[in-house]
Amino acid sequence: MKKRREFLKVSMAASAGFWLPGQRNFPQTATSDIMAIAAHPGDGMFSMGAVVAQHIANGGGGTFLSLSLGERGHNSIPTTEYGRLQQEAMEQAANSLGASASFLNYPDAEIPFNEEASLVVCDEIRKVKPSIIVTHWEGSWHKDHKNCYQIVQYARFYAGLKTLERTHPAHYVGQLFYAENWEDMDGFQLDTYLDITSVFDKWQSACALFPMWRGETGFRYNDYYKSLATMRGCLSGFTQAAALAAATSTGKKNEGILRKY
Repeated sequence: MKKRREFLKVSMAASAGFWLPGQRNFPQTATSDIMAIAAHPGDGMFSMGAVVAQHIANGGGGTFLSLSLGERGHNSIPTTEYGRLQQEAMEQAANSLGASASFLNYPDAEIPFNEEASLVVCDEIRKVKPSIIVTHWEGSWHKDHKNCYQIVQYARFYAGLKTLERTHPAHYVGQLFYAENWEDMDGFQLDTYLDITSVFDKWQSACALFPMWRGETGFRYNDYYKSLATMRGCLSGFTQAAALAAATSTGKKNEGILRKY
């Protein structure tokens, strides 16, 4: 009973806008940008899109970077055609949220973790200059997702290295978060709830632009992510919420107190 009372106390405080000691605010200002870096367009929109949408709604800017087009994700549509559909869906979905979308040309299922890829993403970070990055958690059964996690660690380091000369000047990203993704749940421990109630419908409409959202590739993304946001809302005291894991300055997961924004 004590644990339940403490949980209710925390949930009610969060709903009322009060935060526990030691918490820091999710950095949302009119002059800050958030960048979602995902292996495939669907990952960026389904697991990170609501966070980007909420940041934009609070006055910031948003960018989605897809390392590949996810062109091998459909069993009956040719890869070239499906890649085009994925790119068009992401461009339209990002635009509907007030964000921009950019793409790298790594083949789906063959995204490499190497210096070249890390430096390319470094250049994208320096160009956008985000204050926040959201990306994959490392505990995934998907090779592309695991490599994306590693690429972002190196790219974030390179982006902030002033002695590394590239096309754009150095830019340090102070906040890194890992998104909750059904394929990346090994060892994922959330420490941050973000209230996405105000952008939930807009985010859902953006996701619906993807063919795979409706279960065409075998997994019911629509039911899963809609239910997940509602469940996280129940646990956090919001109507709908996104769960995140915050990283430390070294990129590792933060083991701090549960936070709600």
